[in-house]
Amino acid sequence: MRRAGGMNRLTLLASAAALAATFAAGWQISSWQNDSHALTAERAAQQAIDAGLARESEIAANVETRLAELSANERIIDRGIIREIQKPIYQRVCLEPDVIRLLNHAATGTEPTEPNAALP
Repeated sequence: MRRAGGMNRLTLLASAAALAATFAAGWQISSWQNDSHALTAERAAQQAIDAGLARESEIAANVETRLAELSANERIIDRGIIREIQKPIYQRVCLEPDVIRLLNHAATGTEPTEPNAALP
């Protein structure tokens, strides 16, 4: 009877080991299958990108060829209208009137930039 119990345990351990090996093999095969699907999707995306780049390159080459054939037609129209508006650039907020006058004349270039008298 002891032998039968020992055989029973051995059979149980062998069954458990076979079950574990089957589970591990299934897990590995599932991992390979997922990797295969991911690789297929990646290759399809890369093919789509390559096809798009090829199409855009062909269009760009056609545009470049057409642009090379065109001649430049450019007209420059000069109406000769110049408007000058003179008004004080600086106004008195916190500067003395002599400083404002000096800055305005310096901006328009109508008077030397040196003050007539010493500034406060």
